[in-house]
Amino acid sequence: MLTPAEKQFALLAFSSLFSVINPISAAPIFVTMTAGFPGARRRMALKACLAAAAILAVFAVAGGAIFSFFGITVPAFQIAGGVIFAILSVRTLQNGEREAPEDESADPSVVPLGIPVIAGPGAITTVMVLVGQAQDGARRLALGGAIAVNVVLTFLILLAAPGIVARIGTTGQRIVSKVMGLITAVVGIQFVINGVTAVLLDILKAWRG
Repeated sequence: MLTPAEKQFALLAFSSLFSVINPISAAPIFVTMTAGFPGARRRMALKACLAAAAILAVFAVAGGAIFSFFGITVPAFQIAGGVIFAILSVRTLQNGEREAPEDESADPSVVPLGIPVIAGPGAITTVMVLVGQAQDGARRLALGGAIAVNVVLTFLILLAAPGIVARIGTTGQRIVSKVMGLITAVVGIQFVINGVTAVLLDILKAWRG
């Protein structure tokens, strides 16, 4: 059984990754870039999601080692990650939609669909920030589960992408993008608050000591 704190972390991990990956916003990009391969969309969606899962898993596993190697503290990465989230969210709120990469190669499954459309800088940064907060096995397992669930949801949404794009239309896509951008901004600000709070507490302890 997970403790309330572990459940809260699991929910944070899932919601943070979902808002940053934003599979609904990625749906029109997937439809556009696979327009010439209507019969291979299922295979291409699977390849893209597996590539994204692999890159996120690498950063989830090696995140602690990267922190140690560069001497990075969790609060520092929380603040940096929060700032990046804020910048990404502001761009999304201003533009209203995610831009499709211009490079359309013969098979766009791995690049650019898997990386960076699904597993982009925001998703990688999210994983790294969450790794810094996953101090025990239960939280690491929760983070792994959050990555897996988000990848599966993204795969299912990509499979349904042609129908979704046709139904919600351009206006619906912009509304979804703005909502996700707002959620990303809130998550980013919360990460900054957590990081700054931790730094201030360390300073206060050192001053009292």
